[in-house]
Amino acid sequence: MTLFDDRKQIHARLSRLAESEPRDLRAALEGLYAADAQWRGSHPLNEMCGRDAIAELVWSPLQRAFPDLERRDLIFMGGRFEGRDYIAAMGHFCGTFARDWLGIPATGLPAYLRYGEVHQIEDGRIVQSSCLWDVLDLIRQAGFWPIAPSMGAEGMWPGPITADGIILTPQDPAEGARNLSQTLAMHATLGAYDDEAAEGRDGLLNMPQKQHWHPRMMWYGPSGIGTARGLAGFVDCHQLPFRSAFPNRKGGGQWDEIAAMKAEHGGGHYIRVGEGAYSVTAGWPSVFAMHQGGGFLGLAPTGRPVTMRVMDFYLHHEGLIRENWVPLDMLDLLNQMGVDVLARLQSQIRRPGRH
Repeated sequence: MTLFDDRKQIHARLSRLAESEPRDLRAALEGLYAADAQWRGSHPLNEMCGRDAIAELVWSPLQRAFPDLERRDLIFMGGRFEGRDYIAAMGHFCGTFARDWLGIPATGLPAYLRYGEVHQIEDGRIVQSSCLWDVLDLIRQAGFWPIAPSMGAEGMWPGPITADGIILTPQDPAEGARNLSQTLAMHATLGAYDDEAAEGRDGLLNMPQKQHWHPRMMWYGPSGIGTARGLAGFVDCHQLPFRSAFPNRKGGGQWDEIAAMKAEHGGGHYIRVGEGAYSVTAGWPSVFAMHQGGGFLGLAPTGRPVTMRVMDFYLHHEGLIRENWVPLDMLDLLNQMGVDVLARLQSQIRRPGRH
């Protein structure tokens, strides 16, 4: 059996899992996951091990909340990194939000739970899943908003403009390698930029990252940050407030504390792959920073160290990075910054006039 035979089976079994009836859930998980598989996902689900835990803590509650759940992949790709085989997917779960989930009130209406997922595969089964599901966006769809307004546009993420994100057949390895190199070169410009030079908006617009972004780039951030168009939109809606809040992650006497965090959490990228027109990177966590500046998510600086669970899916088009989808565990990040989003949600629900 080839890697792509495995991939086609995983693709079909992930959809079957989402759409399975409660009586068939265990069988669907057995066909997809190794018995001792590790599952890690967005707060408050976080980390667990074994098919029983995945069934009881993740899938049974989700399927009760969305009895007609279905999976809609927009990107499905893969590759090998450091000797490990991975499948990475981005898309939306869709279903009728019929019962409360994670304390979020059901609406009785269709809802879309967007996901970024990376699955490590061994012998045709998943041995580790990293699943960043946008819980905050579901809260938004339920009619609540317990944090400051987003700088970008909120709403569903579209699929790639090229409509070719589902990759189930072999691609030219040279193209994937070239596109991953472009992504890592862009990352290098971000890492080399000196926030403490205080060049502000113009500095971010004019620094070398602009060599890698398409003039019609789209940046799709998680709920709470939102979507931006063009480099100027990206800088205004995300980069400037983010980098002002978390300047030079090695600077300002921070490095010793953050190095200890890295040793504790074992972070950094666990996947870097390119396939066809796409590349993906992700870490659990992949960002370590000190919250030193104000403005990001409407919060004053806390002085706290934080980690960030992040994925980046990139479409390379016309020789440049055209689109970037960024699942990020916002509830986990906000929790580290002193904001318990789910507790705030319950406070909103209890207000007079709410039924």
